Amino acid sequence: VQLVESGGGLVQPGGSLRLSCTASKFTFSDYHMRWYRQAPGKERELVALISSTGDMTHYADSVKGRFTISRDNVKNTVYLLMNSLKPEDTAVYYCNADVWGSPYWGQGTQVTVSS
Repeated sequence: VQLVESGGGLVQPGGSLRLSCTASKFTFSDYHMRWYRQAPGKERELVALISSTGDMTHYADSVKGRFTISRDNVKNTVYLLMNSLKPEDTAVYYCNADVWGSPYWGQGTQVTVSS
């Protein structure tokens, strides 16, 4: 299983970013996918989840209405579109899949929201 995130960076408050996570070495379309984040000194938290077919999504209350998770099962990629970013969204964002009963993580991508 391999998960590779991209798309992080520095953005001003109110701005937008789109994160991507490209998966390989497993049947991507069979599995739910998740985005987590971890801010300095805090525990890793679930941000968003999407079902294997993309017809069901779930969001943390803190990002509901601002973030959108989506997936492309042809490109084996899951996305996180983040709008109206706030300084408290600053964190390392990780892609996750539970495959064959074990959790797998990407290397993470840093998102910094600051003026």
